[in-house]
Amino acid sequence: MEQATLVRKAAVAGTFYPADAKRLEKEIKSYLSRVTVDRSKEDICALIAPHAGYMYSGEVAAHAYRQVQGKNYSTVVVIAPSHRQYFDFSSVFFGGSYETPLGPVPVDKELVEALDRGPEKSVRIGKEGHLQTAEHALEVHLPFLQVVLGSFSLVPVVMGSQSRRCTLELGRALSGVSRDRKVLIVASSDLSHFHGQDKAQSLDQHVVARINAFDPEGLLDDLERHDCEACGGGPIAAAMFAGRELGAAKAENLCYATSADTSGNFSQVVGYTAGIIYR
Repeated sequence: MEQATLVRKAAVAGTFYPADAKRLEKEIKSYLSRVTVDRSKEDICALIAPHAGYMYSGEVAAHAYRQVQGKNYSTVVVIAPSHRQYFDFSSVFFGGSYETPLGPVPVDKELVEALDRGPEKSVRIGKEGHLQTAEHALEVHLPFLQVVLGSFSLVPVVMGSQSRRCTLELGRALSGVSRDRKVLIVASSDLSHFHGQDKAQSLDQHVVARINAFDPEGLLDDLERHDCEACGGGPIAAAMFAGRELGAAKAENLCYATSADTSGNFSQVVGYTAGIIYR
């Protein structure tokens, strides 16, 4: 297959996060060291984490990643939204690896092929969403994963469509291939964009409430009614659907913040949240 040898080079190193490996690792460990919430004893099957530049969302993301630090997952599925390209399916990369300044992360081709063979036609092998040089929503999670987990294989998924059908089918597909495997699912999402602080917090609390209620259907309803915003609402809901099928009974939001906490600009903010899904 033509894709099998493709390497997805780091596209946003030096902008969204440090390009120097030592500096990058030090920065991530600093974020992790400041997390005081501890749910590491839980049987975690999925994380929810933001995908902005680390200076804005790194500390929030660390709240999710700290809970799996040192745990043993053979494969990590990262589900990200497509910011730059629309396509009507979930694109699963079949290349050789994704690269970061901390080294290559090999693609789990067995699981990728299993997803492609599944009955869910909206989940299939594709290059779409992966080779766009400006797309960051999947890449930014990998350095965190490399620091907290060490060695693992990757299933990179980019949702070109976050329709209810595509979201349900992706959740079902992921649960089907993940049974009896040590798989961690990561949902990549920021929340509301460019509202004032008060409006952003009001919108974002709908997402936080749906996470805490472990209610993916309610989240999709809220998004469709525009009661909230999340550029990765599909990934969050798909992770919850998959987690439910894999035996998860609970979800918990661990940290919420906005870009104003870093920038001091309260007139146009972006919301960030981090959470876990566990059995």
